[in-house]
Amino acid sequence: MITPVLLCGGSGTRLWPLSRKSYPKQFSRLIGDESLFQASARRLSGEGYGAPMVLTNSDFRFIVTEQLSDIGVDPGAILIEPEGRNTAPAILSAALWLEKSNPDGLMLVAPSDHVIPDAEAFRTAVTAGAAVARQGRLVTFGIAPTHPETGYGWLELSARPAAGELTAIDLVRFVEKPDAPHAEDMLKAGHFMWNAGIFLFSVKSILDAFRAHAPDLVEPVQQAVDEGQPDLGFLRLAPGPWGEAGDISIDYAVMEKADNLSVVPFAAGWSDLGGWDAVWREMPQQEGAVATSEHATAIDCTNTLLRSEDPAQEIVGIGLDNIVAIAMPDAVLVADKTRAQDVRKAVNALKSKGASQAQQLPRDYRPWGWYESLVIGSRFQVKRIVVHPGAALSLQSHVHRSEHWIVVEGTAKVTVDDTVTLISENQSIYVPLGAVHRMENPGKVPMVLIEVQTGSYLGEDDIIRYEDVYART
Repeated sequence: MITPVLLCGGSGTRLWPLSRKSYPKQFSRLIGDESLFQASARRLSGEGYGAPMVLTNSDFRFIVTEQLSDIGVDPGAILIEPEGRNTAPAILSAALWLEKSNPDGLMLVAPSDHVIPDAEAFRTAVTAGAAVARQGRLVTFGIAPTHPETGYGWLELSARPAAGELTAIDLVRFVEKPDAPHAEDMLKAGHFMWNAGIFLFSVKSILDAFRAHAPDLVEPVQQAVDEGQPDLGFLRLAPGPWGEAGDISIDYAVMEKADNLSVVPFAAGWSDLGGWDAVWREMPQQEGAVATSEHATAIDCTNTLLRSEDPAQEIVGIGLDNIVAIAMPDAVLVADKTRAQDVRKAVNALKSKGASQAQQLPRDYRPWGWYESLVIGSRFQVKRIVVHPGAALSLQSHVHRSEHWIVVEGTAKVTVDDTVTLISENQSIYVPLGAVHRMENPGKVPMVLIEVQTGSYLGEDDIIRYEDVYART
């Protein structure tokens, strides 16, 4: 049995404005009808695979469970990282957790934001890697390069892969992201492949490797796991010892030092969607190499990507060449496609000027559903709030604002101080300043309401929580 370990904590700034810190690319439907995270979980499921284990952070824990539930996947352990410490501590914590139940089992570690269109071909490659992983090898997956990519690390193999064969080959060395001439040379050589950052090994083998090559990580991560606290089905790793673990990737900590590495070549299609140019390559293209979303129109364009992420917003490009244009309700990106890797500079520039669009989507996802601001004034705000069936907001009060709720779809169960009321469509209720209140959805369909806030301060930190089924503080 192979346990998939999905790494799910990145921010994906190179795909701004769609991907932001509050809701990064792995949870978005960039390619197809499922999110990248959902597609990853589905790809690593079925016969021979156990329930997926997930490494994420506190902000995303309920998004993870909701998206897995939506595709009918029951997760195994979900470990909550107190802070990002790179891939080495994350993978080590997963291995230490699995050691308790299955020290000889295999674990397949994969980022949750990659695109691999042929899932069956990938599972076949995993089967080939499992044969040598059971013998104690540390297996990585090399992607057959299609162009001299400078944005990826590369792998040098001891032999050129035979066409059509899935046979593990010894790894000679890791190659850092190259310059263009070096990438061209490796492409021509034929025994170099892209490093996908996907690994397969036994729990015992990777723990032996950590103890041999990165012993300083073992004690704090072991302590973080041992002192972790269960929380609503999650395991929160202990923040004190976790913060003492080095911030280092698995490549630097272990893989570049180990001498028992093998590579399984994979040539059936892969992308890490590391920029909008990569998204353009993966999307269906029209004449002139133009890729568009449903609400985008291209007129006399070539080599261009046009996407609108809001069905109420149309984007039109005329006479464009080699352009990326991405429209969101609160931000628009227009860039030369060759500068796709520089999008992170835009994020940094927006951060420096204090723009919320740098990190926050207009739609804010919560354990109970989501909300978005429709209108914001100096002393008022209008929101649309969607509550999942059976979900409930916390019992709370506000110091600086009152609220007026109008239900537009479904039924709301509303508590205001000692009064509980059922509010149906086209009905409303007033929540005075300081009143202790809660909103619930007792129905079987999503409940939608419009909230009008008025007061001297409308920030989200003006919340005093008394009870919360999601154990938020």
